[in-house]
Amino acid sequence: MIFKVAILQARSENANISKNIDKIKDTMKQASMNHADILLLPECFVTGYDLPMTYEKSISDDDEAIKSICKSAQEYRIGVVLTSFTKGKKQPQNSAFVISKSGKILMKYSKVHTCDFADEKNVEAGKEFKVCDFDGIKLGVMICYDREYPESARVLMLKGAEIILVPNDCGAMRPRLQALSTRAYENMVGIAMANPNGVNAGCSCAYSPICWDKNGECVDNTLLLADACSEGLFYADFDMDQISDYRHREMMGNTFRKVDSYAELLNRTIQEPFIRKGQE
Repeated sequence: MIFKVAILQARSENANISKNIDKIKDTMKQASMNHADILLLPECFVTGYDLPMTYEKSISDDDEAIKSICKSAQEYRIGVVLTSFTKGKKQPQNSAFVISKSGKILMKYSKVHTCDFADEKNVEAGKEFKVCDFDGIKLGVMICYDREYPESARVLMLKGAEIILVPNDCGAMRPRLQALSTRAYENMVGIAMANPNGVNAGCSCAYSPICWDKNGECVDNTLLLADACSEGLFYADFDMDQISDYRHREMMGNTFRKVDSYAELLNRTIQEPFIRKGQE
């Protein structure tokens, strides 16, 4: 079975929700015509990744914009990872909704690793990583800075994720691409990332977990690597049968982990050279 992810590499317009929603719908229609199963958007595409963000400019979970995208998902028979600043308890949250082909919201995930060293310090962080079932495929989501921490993908894998989708909005992509390829390899999960186009940006990508064949010969796990400045839709095909076979025979993911030695990962102490202003 092929799971086809349509990846939008484009910039939304800050605070122009109506225009951004129209762009999403047009893109959903195009992706559906190309037989994609799901559309992945860059980070906060509905509102624009406009910082500093306020609670008032964020949208609620039952906003008409979200409802209209759900209707389009049902109309075009395509899923979508819809991204936006949403209203948290008192502050905005950086969120992604996984919407099914029938227009049902399967999951809302809010970014755990907010960029507290920058303007995102006023964004309310999510509290957990989540996985949902999308047409029999277990999908996880991590947003932008989440992917800088190997724990994000690791927890999603432990929760059953087979594919991890990454809405993104940042530059200096080379080391981040390498990290995403590694996250796919070490967790035996597929990964796809959508990033806005631009100089020192773009590079939307997808990686398979399959890094060697049955004979032990290394294979390139890159399914997609866009350039920096092109705008448009890119596609990545994940062969779920091959991925399942690989996950059942190889030795990464949650196979021979020595978890009794990992207690230090939960140590909250921060020492030099890692002390920064604004840390909790």
